[in-house]
Amino acid sequence: MAAAAPPPPPTTAAEPNMDLPINHPLFTRIRLATKADVPVIHKMIYQMAVFERLADQCSATEPSLSATLFSKDNPFESFTVFLIEVSTTPFPSSSIAHHSKFTPIHKTLNLDYPISDPELEVFKSSTTEAGVVVAGFVLFFPNYSTFLAKPGFYIEDLFVRESYRRKGLGKMLLSAVARQAVAMGYGRVEWVVLDWNTNAIKFYEEMGANVMQEWRVCRLTGDALQAYATTSGTKDLDLI
Repeated sequence: MAAAAPPPPPTTAAEPNMDLPINHPLFTRIRLATKADVPVIHKMIYQMAVFERLADQCSATEPSLSATLFSKDNPFESFTVFLIEVSTTPFPSSSIAHHSKFTPIHKTLNLDYPISDPELEVFKSSTTEAGVVVAGFVLFFPNYSTFLAKPGFYIEDLFVRESYRRKGLGKMLLSAVARQAVAMGYGRVEWVVLDWNTNAIKFYEEMGANVMQEWRVCRLTGDALQAYATTSGTKDLDLI
């Protein structure tokens, strides 16, 4: 009787392929905002005011934003808004017009979980692309440093909607402003942060920003602005 055939050697278990793509890509695009984007910009400004506990001071309207933000077509020389948009499918390569001074920035994020956005319909992009949603914005404009003898950018507002926070989108918006400043030969980028927003302060310090404790923001607005505009400016001259 023939001997039984030996059992086959044990098979080596296949090692997991760590290079396999994660199943939840999020495609992002930073582009210049236009007047058509005012409705979503206005909604984000109000959400930002609520987050900063300053909703009672927010009097901006869509008409006032349209009249002041987009009265001139000269981005980077006046008020400029970058929008960051997201989609679960890739953006077409030529879906929006490019400006001579700025080309939209594309980046793909690989997420562990899909994002649930209950306001998808409210924040649909003004472009004709299906499934594109506005996730945040940054508003900035030129200032000037006499010490450097160079212009710079001042960031008035930086905001990412709640569903898209802690994904790196705010850092991408800041990076886009910094990149534009360097490309134009500007000397610096500045902004302010609320002293209670410790998460933001830590984030800015980690990215290399100098949070200047010795400086204070001074502001004339409302009745105080109107009242001081009618004075000669000499009453308190000895204080300066």
